Amino acid sequence: MEFTVEQVAALLNGKVEGNGSATVNRLDKIQEGMPGGISFLSNEKYENFIYHTKASAVIVSKNFQPKKDIKTTLIRVEDAYTGFTQILEAYSQFTKSNKSGIETPSFFDQSSHIGEGHYLGAFSYVGKNCIIGNHCKIFPHVYIGDNVKIGDNCIIHPGVKIISDTIIGSYCEIHPNTVVGSDGFGFAPQTDGTYKAIPQVGNVIIEDFVSIGSNTTIDCATMGSTLIKKGVKIDNLVQIAHNVTIGENTVIASQAGVSGSTEIGKNCVIAGKAGIIGHLKIADYTTIGANTGISKSVEKPNQTLFGYMGMDLKGFLKAYAIFKNLPILQDRLRELEKKQ
Repeated sequence: MEFTVEQVAALLNGKVEGNGSATVNRLDKIQEGMPGGISFLSNEKYENFIYHTKASAVIVSKNFQPKKDIKTTLIRVEDAYTGFTQILEAYSQFTKSNKSGIETPSFFDQSSHIGEGHYLGAFSYVGKNCIIGNHCKIFPHVYIGDNVKIGDNCIIHPGVKIISDTIIGSYCEIHPNTVVGSDGFGFAPQTDGTYKAIPQVGNVIIEDFVSIGSNTTIDCATMGSTLIKKGVKIDNLVQIAHNVTIGENTVIASQAGVSGSTEIGKNCVIAGKAGIIGHLKIADYTTIGANTGISKSVEKPNQTLFGYMGMDLKGFLKAYAIFKNLPILQDRLRELEKKQ
């Protein structure tokens, strides 16, 4: 599909600087932009590319001030990153599969109900007493257990497993091979040194506008519910243990792990490979850096934590400055010892 720069600008409520009649038909990285492509600039680290890119148009923020002449056409918007996200959303809608109906072979129990505008892919399975809303797309090889409820406009990608009694809100997307509602890691030590499995009889509740990446696991609660609140975004390869609560609009990056019964506040950012032990409370607006380990509750909001033991960022940087100079300090200590 091909659009003029003016049409793109109208979609974004932006202002064109340059050739508004130029046409674009694809999305390009700014460093790889070629004629017919549209890109964006939001990170100053990439500013140099805008002076050399061959892309037909670049989306920039309204306050961007170029330091050199620019050959490409600009589309000025309130925020370049948000603007390009709108373009990606529109592009996704144009290119997304519009499959509908029920493919065979698949199994859909007669006691279950699915709303209008649905798609149920081949080799998918829907168990007893399920309620699936309108305009949901369930791709091939998806397993949905008994008593599952799914709201409207959800996308369940191939290979997803949704275990019995799970509740999912509207406008949610679950990417391939993720498992929702598997048993939590609960074992009681016995006097003979063995472990006895503790039955996990709770469920998982996922609220509206939640996105879950591929190969992520969200365990059901031992009792009650594991709760993923509205607007949460979870990356690939994340482990969420039983009875965890994740607050609204929190984002969790790949390979992070949250242990059982931990409560994470709203609008938190948890970076890759971070680990949080069980039964803690993490305050709202907490940022946890990559590879950071959290071993105690974070009671004060708006903190940024780094390091193996989750130190305050300023404290961590001071400690790291000393740590990296330890070999030099050791050499100085040895010289002083020789002079004694």
